[in-house]
Amino acid sequence: MSAGEGAPALELAGVRRVFRQGEVELPVLNGIDLALPSGEIVALVGPSGAGKSTLLHVAGLLERPDGGAVLIEGRDCGGLSDEHRTLLRRRALGFVYQFHHLLPEFSALENVMLPQMIAGVERGTARDKAASLLERVGLGARLTHRPARLSGGEQQRVAIVRALANDPKILLADEPTGNLDHTTAAGVIETLLEIVRASGLAALIATHNLELARRLDRIVALEDGRLCAVT
Repeated sequence: MSAGEGAPALELAGVRRVFRQGEVELPVLNGIDLALPSGEIVALVGPSGAGKSTLLHVAGLLERPDGGAVLIEGRDCGGLSDEHRTLLRRRALGFVYQFHHLLPEFSALENVMLPQMIAGVERGTARDKAASLLERVGLGARLTHRPARLSGGEQQRVAIVRALANDPKILLADEPTGNLDHTTAAGVIETLLEIVRASGLAALIATHNLELARRLDRIVALEDGRLCAVT
């Protein structure tokens, strides 16, 4: 598919990924096909060790596949240099992980400002947008707090809005509530879904949380290196 209007936000076509230990090959992804249009939120489920994180890393241009193609808005990313892959990640992709990975020496506000400033946004504009996003998720009174002074749920809310600060086309989330208790996770889920649905972006969320998975538009399961639909 050539780049152009109407292409899925994210498409994986026959994606393979093989890890090697000496002369032993360990296939993890065995021909993954997935089309994710804008506005759709898909749950990725599967047993631990099935390769969900690997799939997200390949989809997010953090790892190169050993076969097949990754297309972002119809553009085949296979031939891109590392520099251009980095620029495309910065423009089109947002990431949320199980652990928030906030920078401990910076405030909540600064953590959300930084990706914008790296992308070339002027400091004052980045500050205004960061404050607006944090206020939107109920953290208006926590702008100057460093991560150590935030609860687990608050830290993950900061991580979510940081991932969305540069208006990505695609959100990739790896167990975004896996490190939280049930009550806190429920609040984070509400925040995540509200913002993603309002933004109209595409999202692929790896999770063991079946409550979360059932609230999404579609569920796909990764087993034995292949994807199958869950009904």
